[in-house]
Amino acid sequence: MQKLVLFFSFLLISIGALAQADTSAFTKFNDFNNLVLNGGVKKPEAQKQFETLLKRINILEMIRAERIIPKTQWVFPLKGYKSSAIGGTHGNGYFDKGYRYLDGNKHGAHPAHDIFINDKNQDCIDDRTSKPVEVVSVDDGWVIACTNQWEPNSNMRGGKFIWIYYPATHIFTYYAHNNQIFVKPGDYVTQGQKIAEVGRSGYNAYKKRSPTHLHFSAFKLADGIPVPYNPYEQLKKAKTL
Repeated sequence: MQKLVLFFSFLLISIGALAQADTSAFTKFNDFNNLVLNGGVKKPEAQKQFETLLKRINILEMIRAERIIPKTQWVFPLKGYKSSAIGGTHGNGYFDKGYRYLDGNKHGAHPAHDIFINDKNQDCIDDRTSKPVEVVSVDDGWVIACTNQWEPNSNMRGGKFIWIYYPATHIFTYYAHNNQIFVKPGDYVTQGQKIAEVGRSGYNAYKKRSPTHLHFSAFKLADGIPVPYNPYEQLKKAKTL
């Protein structure tokens, strides 16, 4: 009996050590994503790196030892807003033709929905509430990449962005143009949790002609790489906070 207790104690310690060590996967994924954005990695090698890092994150999720129950619906990504705030007509602002994740910052598509807030003077404050608009996680997942640094002279289109991976559904979401970010790679976030505030960061979003909005994208895995899909119906059915 004593040997059995010692064995399980050793097993738990080993699992804990492995989980702590493997959290480096999030830092490495964030570094990898930055390389992709800057065009600093060759595509065949990039795909191998992406698959390896995602496997490590999925292992970490299993080690977490909590049963993942997929949510039946998302929470709308902006607190106090609903799908009527999505730009275009019936979501026709979404256009993913020609987009490839591994192209990084260089692509001509718009595989996203822009969700506009009430901000006529472009100060990133909601005209109705006189407060910043909260960006929230649509589901439970891991923050795998983000940046809270952006300068107006930068050509980076996403500005201050966040990538979240949802292991229950194997979906990724991308939130861009934020003003402030309140999470970091390796954080586990729950559905509806505040992760950022809407802003105007990003090459085009910063310009006066661009109304203040959240750029929201969703991706599924195809051949080991994130491929965009249109989440308009999910956003329409999402719960509002």
